[in-house]
Amino acid sequence: MIGLQHYLVVGAILFVLGMFAVLTRRNAIAMLMGIELILNACNLNFVAFSRYVTANVEGQMIAIFVIVLAAAEAAVALAIILAIYQELRSISPDETNTLKG
Repeated sequence: MIGLQHYLVVGAILFVLGMFAVLTRRNAIAMLMGIELILNACNLNFVAFSRYVTANVEGQMIAIFVIVLAAAEAAVALAIILAIYQELRSISPDETNTLKG
């Protein structure tokens, strides 16, 4: 039987992998993918707690809101990454300091 602990372990693994990707990658797209993993881990925890603890749909509603927020964040971030690539011909976050001023 799959219980709450199983979902929490999977959520923790997703969160750790996302944090690892954000902290170690030098590519902006890979960092964006790490942020998406973190948001998916949060969604999994919201839905699992909603199912096993409160037995209502509040966790699912919050998860849908986070999915919409993640889609908007991905669209804006990809637009910024494309603008940086057109200007610098690189998507490395280390080189974006030239856009100041």
